[in-house]
Amino acid sequence: MSVFEAFMLMCFGVSWPFAVIKTYRTKNVKGKSARFISLILLGYIFGIIHKVTFSYDIILILYIFNALLVFADLVMYFKYKNNA
Repeated sequence: MSVFEAFMLMCFGVSWPFAVIKTYRTKNVKGKSARFISLILLGYIFGIIHKVTFSYDIILILYIFNALLVFADLVMYFKYKNNA
């Protein structure tokens, strides 16, 4: 397990809920990009695949948590994109 990987994922994990909550409250996705959010989600999916296949450890939970937050942001993007 890499401590630096864990801290990186924790920092992102703390940041994403603020973005998700802001989108939920304002119902506005102005300035967001579905491509960008999807690319981030894809990166987390690749991280999950790597953890499952090559380096299975507790950090997998952080990848899954972050991926779920990014997925929620992507869902809200499509739900509120006409409000922008």
